Amino acid sequence: MTVYLSSPKSQMHCAALTDMPVLLSFANWHPFVSTYQTAFSRVMLDSGAFSEFNSGKMIDLTAYRDWSEPWRNRADAIAGLDDIRGDWHKSLANYAAIPWGFPTFHDSDPAELLPDLVAMAQARQTWLGIGLVPPRHGKEHFLRRTFDCIPQELHIHLFAGREYVGIERVNSTDSTDWWLTALRLRGIAELKHLTPAECLEIVIKRYKRWNRKMEMQNENLNLFD
Repeated sequence: MTVYLSSPKSQMHCAALTDMPVLLSFANWHPFVSTYQTAFSRVMLDSGAFSEFNSGKMIDLTAYRDWSEPWRNRADAIAGLDDIRGDWHKSLANYAAIPWGFPTFHDSDPAELLPDLVAMAQARQTWLGIGLVPPRHGKEHFLRRTFDCIPQELHIHLFAGREYVGIERVNSTDSTDWWLTALRLRGIAELKHLTPAECLEIVIKRYKRWNRKMEMQNENLNLFD
């Protein structure tokens, strides 16, 4: 299971992400990131539609297509431009305009749409995204029911779904708050002596050891064995 750390916002962030999986967002793209991208272990691309929804702006479909096209043979996967406002008809039109992008099924979409998106993902030999409308808590039943309808060969990316990484069917997710966590660390009295870069280093160690943490949680260890 891979956790992609989303949208580095400074060169310090980029330097901290050396050898880490990174999600690059079109909505939050900074040109300086291109000088660091070869240092990232893995890269996936996203339109940043949710960020734009919060700001009231719209993603330009043509601009996103032109930006993502050069990454086709370099990124793990590229997300299609979905309509975060819930117009799934518009999402389908956007997916058609960027044939290398993977589709996303939202819990606000009609259940009848899922087979069509699964077929699209299979035809493109790519991933299938799952998106949850906030608040995202308490949706494990929906996820498990949805996963039961998705063929095993498809890679499932759960957007901003780190709390559900214990579900085996989740192949990858992304973290949008990793750099905010680093900022919060400096607010702890005992850690005020740390620099922002040192706080980032602590957070990155957490993610580097995430898979091992999950393995330990799933083991039934007997102290006396």
